[in-house]
Amino acid sequence: EYQWKGPFYFIQGADPQFGLMKAWTHGDTENGDDEWGEEIQLAEQAVQAVNKLSPKPKFFVLCGDLVHGMPGTRWKKNQEQDLKDVLKNTDQDIPLVFVSGNHDIGNTPTSETIADYCKNWGDDYFSFWVGGVFFVVLNSQLYFDCSKCPELRQAQDAWLDEQLATAANHKCKHIIVFQHIPLFLSKPEEDDDYFNLNKSIRQEIMEKFHKAGIKAVFSGHYHRNAGGFYKGLEMVVSSAIGCQLGKDTHGLRVVVVTEEKVVHKYYSLTALGSQGIDQGLLDMLAEQ
Repeated sequence: EYQWKGPFYFIQGADPQFGLMKAWTHGDTENGDDEWGEEIQLAEQAVQAVNKLSPKPKFFVLCGDLVHGMPGTRWKKNQEQDLKDVLKNTDQDIPLVFVSGNHDIGNTPTSETIADYCKNWGDDYFSFWVGGVFFVVLNSQLYFDCSKCPELRQAQDAWLDEQLATAANHKCKHIIVFQHIPLFLSKPEEDDDYFNLNKSIRQEIMEKFHKAGIKAVFSGHYHRNAGGFYKGLEMVVSSAIGCQLGKDTHGLRVVVVTEEKVVHKYYSLTALGSQGIDQGLLDMLAEQ
């Protein structure tokens, strides 16, 4: 779909993270994730809300931390199976897009943990077109700590340069990136943190994205809503479908793409499920 066909929208969710809620309340985030009934209900609520939307979104992207269990831990496989069982109920006409998070492939990923993720959920980085807009999915763990698989980081870097060159050749309307870890939470120059990327790497990526004309980066990881701007690039951090670490509600982000801009709004699962999308956003979709 290299050609612009008019405004459309997609849904972004992040961190269903089956198992974190009990682990968090019990203060045992390493081993306390043996229950995830609450997360199953929230994920079901998210799928039901998305299925009810009209017109249908072009796709539904989940920006990482699909489950809480780290690679090789006891409950991971069960958590993944339960999430798949919930996601199977997504309307067949709404493609699912998966992004790898640190809990999916490990804080320090290896070629084995990444291969296992790919077998389960699809490629850890890839690109796709929707109506003249170019979307890029990245494995942000390779930017966070690639010490055990430096060759995979190099491969992603080389691939990304190639993809951005392709996008430029096709004169796409916008380029939008999905990754799990935000470049930054509110300011491009903020200090390093568990929830953002290291300053030196961050600067390099932001500059590369800015030069390529990337419009927005959507991520999760923070379990709170946040974000900011670097030059013309918007960093959008969405709170979780699952466990909240701040004051936000379990929710999803609706992202409307028009010829000129990318507009987004975060909705609680309850509001999106009962009221759907605001009239203002629907009006933007109707403009041709």
